[in-house]
Amino acid sequence: MDVSFAHFMAQVVSSPPLALTTLLTLGVIFVNGWTDAPNAIATCVTTRCMPVKPAIVMSAVLNFAGVLVMTHLNASVAATISNMVDFGTDTQAALIALCAALFSIVVYSVAASVFGIPTSESHSLIAGLTGAAIAIQGGMDGVNASEWVKVIYGLVMSLLLGFAIGWLTCKLVTLLFAGADRRRSDGFFRYAQIAAAAAMSFMHGAQDGQKFIGVLFLG
Repeated sequence: MDVSFAHFMAQVVSSPPLALTTLLTLGVIFVNGWTDAPNAIATCVTTRCMPVKPAIVMSAVLNFAGVLVMTHLNASVAATISNMVDFGTDTQAALIALCAALFSIVVYSVAASVFGIPTSESHSLIAGLTGAAIAIQGGMDGVNASEWVKVIYGLVMSLLLGFAIGWLTCKLVTLLFAGADRRRSDGFFRYAQIAAAAAMSFMHGAQDGQKFIGVLFLG
């Protein structure tokens, strides 16, 4: 597959459905940014370790760096998303199905933001692509079970391991710093929070950024 930028742009210019798919993908990336990027910087902003604007700039730069670096090192996340569903051999119908999936994600994410409902574009992306594939193929033939199960592993394990490691880390820090002078340790924790926010922003880009590259591969 030719994935050079020049070839991609030539395809977009010559194919209005692909151009629409690309615009909708950018729309999904945009709503993903406004819901997930604040998660990475919320702690260091609320504790006043960083002002809001510098924190947003830091998160944006490191999200982009995460996509750029990780796709050069290991693009397996993008490959999983791309291979997870099959929209069939009819190119026009496949692009319509993909557009429907992306449009549903944008509508859902915007509505969730308006009503203040916590949401995940990762869950929306998996559900939207899977639903569209089942609809266009008229059954489960549009779902690649061996790739789809990797997504389930990721969603479940990230929840369980995130909870467990977060709990253990909190307990460990409490034990290690129980007798520390809070005035002297304040500087360490301030910079540690900034470093954690930076790392989370980078890894968000490395993971979620690749998912949308996988969507463009589908297109």
